[in-house]
Amino acid sequence: MLNPFYRYLPNTISFLRILMVPILLYLAMSQQATLFIILLIFTELTDVLDGYFARRLNVVSELGAQLDSWGDFLVYSTMAIGAWLLWPEILQREQVYVMIVIGCFTLPVLVGLIKFRTWTSYHTISAKIAVAISIIAYVLLFTGLLDWPIIFAVIFSLYAAIEQILITLICQKERTVDVKSIWHALREKKERESLNSD
Repeated sequence: MLNPFYRYLPNTISFLRILMVPILLYLAMSQQATLFIILLIFTELTDVLDGYFARRLNVVSELGAQLDSWGDFLVYSTMAIGAWLLWPEILQREQVYVMIVIGCFTLPVLVGLIKFRTWTSYHTISAKIAVAISIIAYVLLFTGLLDWPIIFAVIFSLYAAIEQILITLICQKERTVDVKSIWHALREKKERESLNSD
């Protein structure tokens, strides 16, 4: 039998990520850019760890998926606010790219809320890749190291957003567990239609 500590470990890590948000906001408001970036990187590592432990310990749950999604939404919102407070010149220069990435993370959520009246938690492979690239691009851009990776963040974010919107349109009811890709959603739909026709 799984130790209760390990059973709740992924959700605890997700909750820890949510608790990092007010600290990140404080660092941004107090103009502590270096500490903001360091804590942001740590916070994003927890995003990797909660999913890893949930799958490794076989404790994937609807609550865990929702906590993960809320954590993601709060952290990404904080990243946008942090950029506006800490690096307004860079943000203004790259505002088109940044707004596209923000839109790509926001629009699929809005489509899900409109259709299902609830939060969708697909965690597609493309979204995970888009998030990873966007985080790397964010750190590189706002530390002044490189600005061109933001273009790759835009490309992958656009694909991930389109895929998640299509999944929402395909699904007949809300999904609170992972849907790896549009192809998995189409396969599930085909299987469901086949069962209904029998």
